[in-house]
Amino acid sequence: MGLFSKISGGLKKTRESFAAKLNDVFKFSKIDDDLYDELEEILVTADVGVNTSTAICDRLRQIVKEEKIKEPDEARRALKRVIRDLLGETPELILNTKPSLILVIGVNGVGKTTTIGKLAYNLKQQGKKVILGAADTFRAAAIEQLQVWADRAGAEIVKHGGGSDPAAVVFDAISAAKSRGSDVVICDTAGRLHNKKNLMDELTKISKVVSRELPGADIETLLVLDASTGQNAVNQAREFAATSAITGIVLTKLDGTAKGGIVLAVKNDLGIPVKLIGVGEGIDDLQSFDADQFTEALFEG
Repeated sequence: MGLFSKISGGLKKTRESFAAKLNDVFKFSKIDDDLYDELEEILVTADVGVNTSTAICDRLRQIVKEEKIKEPDEARRALKRVIRDLLGETPELILNTKPSLILVIGVNGVGKTTTIGKLAYNLKQQGKKVILGAADTFRAAAIEQLQVWADRAGAEIVKHGGGSDPAAVVFDAISAAKSRGSDVVICDTAGRLHNKKNLMDELTKISKVVSRELPGADIETLLVLDASTGQNAVNQAREFAATSAITGIVLTKLDGTAKGGIVLAVKNDLGIPVKLIGVGEGIDDLQSFDADQFTEALFEG
């Protein structure tokens, strides 16, 4: 299955809800306030969020006026351009140094450990040597689960016992990567938000270790969000962004939800790019986000 087919299939539920309603709206005989009101309602329902939905409709009104668009079908095509422009250009993961480091954060249950395993597999397929660091020591089961994914992906793993110091695990993972000539270290980190002070302290300590041990290295801090939770995921992103310099978002479970509009909300409300999306349960179903393909898949049919 090609990349576009995977993304298109992964957005099936969102598209069935979103595109079908759009088609109905743009059957109006004229472009008027009723059309914009219904469009905004559709966007909000797809978890685009109120602020972003309003911004999209305002921009569409502007284009319709500037370009003197009269036909609803032309307005639909203009909407597609508005959404594509809002997404902007998505930077890829920057992993040019040896080793590079990826810190992965997110609350328990969003698919964080699974994402790390799939990302490790993707990088291994690119010929990179990967080491995983089991630094989410707060939840003991996370270590065992990461071991399973390390075995599936063919990656090495560095782990301590449950409850051990996460920063110490990161230190050992970086040391192992240096001594073994690894290309990328992926560290599983904090899986909680209920105590922000503890979270901030933990991430600050990890950051100090990374700065000391990998000066000048490429570092990605990826926040994993469950797309099916819609605006709750946006709120999680806000909370984590207050404690971490997030470089990108990983949106999981897009294939199981009609709330794919969260991609737009994250980009517009938070200014953080979505870099990876999960569009299935297979080990190869974690895909680099592509704004062109996402927009095409959203409007397909």
